[in-house]
Amino acid sequence: MRILYVFPHPDDESFGPAPAMAAQRRMGDEVFLLTLTKGEATKQRFRLEVSKEEMGKIRFKEMQCVQEVLDLNGMAVLDLPDSGLKEMDPADIENPIQEHIEEIQPDVLITYAVHGISGFEDHLVSHAAVKSVYCNMKREGKEYPRRLAFFTHYNEEDGEGKFQLSSSNKEEIDCWIEANEKDYQKFLDALDCYETYQQVIEDSNVKEEVGQRVPFEIFQENFDPSLSDLGDKIGS
Repeated sequence: MRILYVFPHPDDESFGPAPAMAAQRRMGDEVFLLTLTKGEATKQRFRLEVSKEEMGKIRFKEMQCVQEVLDLNGMAVLDLPDSGLKEMDPADIENPIQEHIEEIQPDVLITYAVHGISGFEDHLVSHAAVKSVYCNMKREGKEYPRRLAFFTHYNEEDGEGKFQLSSSNKEEIDCWIEANEKDYQKFLDALDCYETYQQVIEDSNVKEEVGQRVPFEIFQENFDPSLSDLGDKIGS
C-alpha cells in the first residue's frame, strides 16, 4: 500500500499521525509526505532572531531528521506562504498537490479533518484543497488515489494543552491504527527533531494528547466496526 500525507507545515506530521506513520512503515506500507510550506512564519523566528528565509531553512533541516526517524519513502516541501494560504488562488495550491499525487500515485491520500484539529487557518485550507483535488481526480477517472482519509483527533475529555483542539465524533472515525511501543518511540523521536519547537511541543501537551491508537475518518465511506488499516476493504 502506498500512502501520501499532505500537510501545510513542518511538524504537522509529528503532532499526531507520526505513530501511525511509523506503524505503516513497520507493516510494509510505502509512506510519503508532502508539506505545503516551510513553516517560516512561526513566531519562534523572533526568539531565534532569524529571518523568515532562515527560519524556513532551519525547519527544513529539522524535517530531514524526521524523514530519517520515521523512515519515510519520500518527502517533498513546497514553498507556499506559511500562514498565507487563505489569500491564495485555490488553483495555485491545488495544482502542485495534484502534480505530486500524479508522481507518487498513492493508494491512500491523507490530510487534516475538516476542523483542522487546532483550527489553524492553513489546516482548514489544506483540507479543502486536498479534498477538491481528490474529487476532481475522481471525476477525471484517475486510477489514483483510491481513498481519501482525514487524520483527526478524538478525546472524550478536554485536553490540558495550551491549544484548544477539535475532535471528531466517535461515529465519524472509520479507522484506528494501532502503534506499538517502538512506533510510539519514533513519534517521540520525531518531535525531538524539532529543536526550535520544543517549547511549543511542551505547551501543546502533544505527548499526552497522542496515544498509540491514531484515528482517521474516511471520505464518503463508513465503517462500523472501524478498520484497523487504511488499506482494508479499499475499492470494495
